[in-house]
Amino acid sequence: MEKKETKITSSNSDKQETPKIRLALEEKYKEDEQKEIEGYERLKTKESEKLPQPTGWRILVLPFKMPEKTKGGLFLGQETLERQQVASTCGLVLAMGPHCYDKERYPEGAWCKKGDWVIFARYAGSRIQIDGGEVRLLNDDEVLATIEKPEDILHQY
Repeated sequence: MEKKETKITSSNSDKQETPKIRLALEEKYKEDEQKEIEGYERLKTKESEKLPQPTGWRILVLPFKMPEKTKGGLFLGQETLERQQVASTCGLVLAMGPHCYDKERYPEGAWCKKGDWVIFARYAGSRIQIDGGEVRLLNDDEVLATIEKPEDILHQY
């Protein structure tokens, strides 16, 4: 006895209709991701004037935040993401103080500039809580290296 498969097609088109399943958990993660994206956009535009302006030889760094979804498709909890951001040793340079990398202390020139991704020690700098996360104030000599993409570094906490 052979089984016959039947396909349900609409009369308006020849395409097969597939039911759309909405998962509540996935929707919640997408909403949280959208809020995070909006927070970063606010931070880059009008909220940037609310950030502390580094003085002297200090650098303002935004720690790297891992994606919420792993390569295997698992969604990470908010607490895990926050712990990873706190333990992050990689960040984006947002602003630099007026005396960063002066010619007297650094005759070769600056180690980094605004917009660079840098690596720093785990407990380096001062942590400052802001809306949407935290920023760090580092001394200019606490920058260990610059990198192109923070995703290339293995982030563990």
